[in-house]
Amino acid sequence: MDRQKYCNELNRETFLSAMGYQVISFAYDDVAQRPELCMTLLRMVISRYHPAATTNDLEGITEREIIRLAITLARSLRPVDVVKQLDINHRTAVRMLQALSTKGYFTPIAGKEGRHIVRYELNPGKIQRLL
Repeated sequence: MDRQKYCNELNRETFLSAMGYQVISFAYDDVAQRPELCMTLLRMVISRYHPAATTNDLEGITEREIIRLAITLARSLRPVDVVKQLDINHRTAVRMLQALSTKGYFTPIAGKEGRHIVRYELNPGKIQRLL
């Protein structure tokens, strides 16, 4: 692989990462000669997304996706963002955001009049424990 091909590969992986994909790379020799190692590593990566394998208080992949959305957007999260991303009912989105707030992942932010919660700010301290 020459320098230009290497640069293109790095750019491709960075682009996919920015789009929310996780790139997992294996050498051809490992796939051909040590497939058990590759399968074990893949199982380890995939197990992070299996609800039964989580050791924290997140209930399933939907809550993980909401947190991932907040990290990706890099701003406070509105229920409408969750509705658009996950294609769920507005009330369900609000309920899930409230549950995540109760668990400490988000801090609710009230609107101008202070009566209604309009946004949810990600709690970086709690997120660090996930990573």
